[in-house]
Amino acid sequence: MADLKELIQSADWKAEKHVPVIEAPDKVKRGVVFKVNVIIGKEIAHPNKTEHHISWIELYFHPQGEKFPYQIGRMEFSAHGASVNGPDTSTVYTHPEVSASLKTDKAGTIYAASYCNIHGLWQSSKELIVE
Repeated sequence: MADLKELIQSADWKAEKHVPVIEAPDKVKRGVVFKVNVIIGKEIAHPNKTEHHISWIELYFHPQGEKFPYQIGRMEFSAHGASVNGPDTSTVYTHPEVSASLKTDKAGTIYAASYCNIHGLWQSSKELIVE
């Protein structure tokens, strides 16, 4: 049986539409709030149809020297065009993009994870320097 970590995929977001793209500053000031955006399909659009969509995005921060990361947030996407009339009959479609604001006193790593209902779990990371 595979370990869960072996099932999480990663790739270059410029060539793969499922990878969460983390947009955040490279450096932040200690204790000052900053914004992190995560988007799926930045370079190559990901479909958002009833039969193929991103279900959720999670954001984590792992401060240097600490054992575990902190979950910053989770956003679930529920509108993929389905209605009582069937698949792709609604006019409401979510777009897999989220923003969060946070502050920290420690440098570390920002992690983003996402789930495609057909292609599974995806992740990416970005180092953060704190001055």
